[in-house]
Amino acid sequence: MREPDGATLRYRPAVGIMLLNRHGEVFVGHRIDMPGMPAWQMPQGGVDPGETPCQAAMRELEEEIGTAKAEILCESRVWFKYDLPTELASGLWGGRYRGQRQKWFVMRFTGSDADINLATEHPEFDAWQWVAADRLPDLIVSFKRQLYIDILAEFREHCAPKP
Repeated sequence: MREPDGATLRYRPAVGIMLLNRHGEVFVGHRIDMPGMPAWQMPQGGVDPGETPCQAAMRELEEEIGTAKAEILCESRVWFKYDLPTELASGLWGGRYRGQRQKWFVMRFTGSDADINLATEHPEFDAWQWVAADRLPDLIVSFKRQLYIDILAEFREHCAPKP
């Protein structure tokens, strides 16, 4: 059986979350599967069958950071896409997808830092921090850099501190 090439693979439906604290800083987690590398990212994950993007975003938030103490401020106007590097695409998600097609949500964190618990059932992060939004493109893996620049362009107005 011949493997599909990158041009014929689909995009995995997914969501992403820009979680903001009251100072307008953004939550980023360091990927547990990339030790020693600067692989920070905002929470994200797939949309399950029968699930709306909003439901997926709340579920992913809880699955990745151990709490869903957040309120949705807005969602992206468009679905953003990114392609995986070829060497990763063949190993992730059974090689079925060339990347992800994501609906992004801005959420305001309503809990305290003590509510964040990375020791979830299936941990994805080994560290976390709040960062200024303009630092995001420098923290992310290179193949997602343009995605983060585009997300920032759409959501920048939400990154101001809450009065």
